[in-house]
Amino acid sequence: MKLVPLFDKVVLKQLEAEETTKSGIVLTGQPKEKPSQAEVIAVGPGGVVDGKEITMQVKAGDKVIYSKYAGTEVELDNETFIVVKQNDILAVIE
Repeated sequence: MKLVPLFDKVVLKQLEAEETTKSGIVLTGQPKEKPSQAEVIAVGPGGVVDGKEITMQVKAGDKVIYSKYAGTEVELDNETFIVVKQNDILAVIE
């Protein structure tokens, strides 16, 4: 199966959190907070949403930072994806 977003929606796959620090210390046993970084998997076509013309600013393959509590988690083929509105994406990582 494949997720195809509609309108101004974007499908994200969360990036794995770092488990070691820059100095090489392994972090274990502490509660992990979900990272707010993800890779864009699919992008809707944009169009008119709520009377406003929406042009999509991200594309598949982009790495982005998104709002921590945004979106809807969807599980498909034993993988978890997050579907968010484009305006929930805060920045593109270059």
